[in-house]
Amino acid sequence: MDKRNTLIGALLFVSAFFVLLYTQKHSQQPPSPADIRHEVSKQIASEANAPAGTPATAAAATSAPATAAAPAGSEEPTFATAQADHAGAAVTKLGNSFVDVSFTDFGGAIRDVAFKKYPAAQGRPDPFIFNELHANPILAFVGIPGLDRATRYELVSKSDRDIVYRTVLENRTEVTRHYVISPDKGTGTDPYVIRCETTLRNLADKPAAPMRVPLSIGTAAPSNALDNGLQLTAEYSNGKDQTLVRRSSLEASNGILGFGAHAMKAVIQGSGPVAWATVKNQFFASIFTPDDPAAGLETRRVKLLEALPDTDPRAYGITGDVDFDVGSLPAHGEAAIAGDLYVGPKEYPRLSNADVFKKEQDRIMDFGNFVFRFCAALLLTGMTWIHGWTGNWGVAIILTTLALKFLFLPLTLSQARTARRTQKIMPELKAVREKFKDSPQKQQAATMELYKKHKVNPVAGCIPMLLTIPFFFAFFRMLQSAAELRFAHFLWAHDLSAPDTVLTVAAPFVGSLNINVLPFVLCAVAFFQMRLTPQPTVDNAQMKIMKFMPFMFLLFYYSWSCALSLYSSVNGLFMIGQQLVINRTKDTGDPADAPRPGKPVKNVTPRKG
Repeated sequence: MDKRNTLIGALLFVSAFFVLLYTQKHSQQPPSPADIRHEVSKQIASEANAPAGTPATAAAATSAPATAAAPAGSEEPTFATAQADHAGAAVTKLGNSFVDVSFTDFGGAIRDVAFKKYPAAQGRPDPFIFNELHANPILAFVGIPGLDRATRYELVSKSDRDIVYRTVLENRTEVTRHYVISPDKGTGTDPYVIRCETTLRNLADKPAAPMRVPLSIGTAAPSNALDNGLQLTAEYSNGKDQTLVRRSSLEASNGILGFGAHAMKAVIQGSGPVAWATVKNQFFASIFTPDDPAAGLETRRVKLLEALPDTDPRAYGITGDVDFDVGSLPAHGEAAIAGDLYVGPKEYPRLSNADVFKKEQDRIMDFGNFVFRFCAALLLTGMTWIHGWTGNWGVAIILTTLALKFLFLPLTLSQARTARRTQKIMPELKAVREKFKDSPQKQQAATMELYKKHKVNPVAGCIPMLLTIPFFFAFFRMLQSAAELRFAHFLWAHDLSAPDTVLTVAAPFVGSLNINVLPFVLCAVAFFQMRLTPQPTVDNAQMKIMKFMPFMFLLFYYSWSCALSLYSSVNGLFMIGQQLVINRTKDTGDPADAPRPGKPVKNVTPRKG
C-alpha cells in the first residue's frame, strides 16, 4: 500500500510537470513579436485605407457586425468579425485627465476610449485603448439599417465636455445623440463615466410602430499577446442577481468526461430586466447602466485577427448588445434611452463608490460568492489603504498578509498546539488503534479518552483552516482582476499580475522555458515549513505523499500571478517563525506534562545563596 501511494504521488508530480511544459509551450508563441492588439489595428487600418469597392471597405459598410461564414457542410455557427473604420469618418476627441474619448460620426457613437493612466504595454508611453478592436462602436445601434454604424450622423454641436449628433431615418424618425464627459473631480461622478442620452422623435402625423433597439456596449479584447482570454466575459444584473457569460460558453466544448459538452454558439441571448450590463477583459470593462431597465443582452464572440486560425483563442474578443424595447410613438411624440457608461479599469475602490455606482456595479470584479466577495473586498481595500502610504504594491501585499496572520494568531497558535500534542501522543494513538482494531466503537471511545487526557481538541485544527482558506481563494480571485497590480513593480518582478520571469532558457520538448523566481522561493519555504511543523498522522503513505506537496506548489504556482506566490511565501515564512517559537516553548497546558505530587520537578535549577 505504501509503495502504491508513493507511486501515485510521483505520477501526479510528473503529470503536473508535463502540464507546466505544455502551458509554457502554448503561452510563448505569439503570432508576432508585436502585441496582438496593435497587429490587428494595423490590419484594420490597412483595410480602412483600401480603395472604395474592395471587399474590406464593403465589409466595413455592412449594417450589422460582419460574420464569418461556416465552411460548406459544417454545422458550426458564425461569429462576428472586427470592423474597419469608414474611410473619411470624422473623429472628434473629448476627454479629461483620465480618458480620451473618440467619437465617430458614423453611427454617432464612441469609437474607442484611451486610458491615460494605463499604458498599452510595459515600457510604452501610448495608452491602453478599450474598443480599439471592435465589432461596433460603443453605443452604436446594431442591426437597424439607417441608424447603425454605417449611417453618417450630422455633428450638431460640441464643446470641451459634450457633443451632439443627429440623423433622420426615412424622413419619419429623428434620432439625436448627446454625450457628456465627466470632470476629473466632482460629487456623485467619476472621470471614467460618460453620460449618454438618445432621443427618438416621431416626425410623422401618425403613430410609429414599436421597435427593439439594440445598443452595443463595446468589444473586450485580450489584454496582451499572451492572454488566452479566459477572463473575457459579458455580464448583466437584474438589480438583484448577476448572469455571467464567458467567452468559452460560445465556443464548442467536449466537457469533462462528456458532462457539460456543448456546441459552438453564434449568440447567447439573456433576458431582462437589465439594470446594468458589461463586457470586460482581465483589467478593464465597459459598463452601461440605463436609467430604465433594458430588455436583454446579446453576447457574441468577435474574431479580431484573421492571421490566426479560428481554433486559436487569442484571436477572439467578446461583445455585447443591450436590447431596449421602444413602444409605439404617438404622432410627433418622442422616447429617450439614457444612462451612464463607465469605460475604465476594474478598480474596486472606484466601483464600490455608492455615490456614483448605485446598483452594485462592483460585482463585475468576479470575487465569487458572498463569503469570497467579502474577503476579497476586505483584502483589496486594506491593500489599497496600505499602498497609499507605502507607494509599493509588493510591500502592501506583504503587510496585508502579516496583518491577516496577526489577526488569526490566537487561532493558529491553538492549531499549532493541537498539532504538537497530537504528534506527541501518536504512539499511544497507534497502540489504541491496534488494540481495538476489531471494535470501532471501543477504538473511538479510547481515542476520545486519550484526547481528553491530553486536552487535545481534534476540531481545533480545522477551525483556523476554515477561516483562512476563504481569504486565500479570495486573494487569488482578487489578483485575477485588480487593475491596480497591472505592471506594478516589486524587487525583480516587473508585473505583480503576471509571473516574475527573469530569464528564458532553451528547454527540451517546448523550445524555451521561463524561469520564475518566486515559485521556487515558495517551494523552499513550503519544504522547510513541512519539515518543521508537526504532522499529526500515523499513515506513512500520507506522509510520503505530503513530501511531494512543495513541488506541487511549485508547479501550480508557476504560471500564476507572482503576487500570489509572494503572498503564500510571506504566509509560510510567518508560519515558520511561529513554529520555531512554539517548538521552543514548554507546553504547560498538557496535564500529562504536569509534575506529579511528591515528585521533584525536572529541569529546574535551584537558586543560589
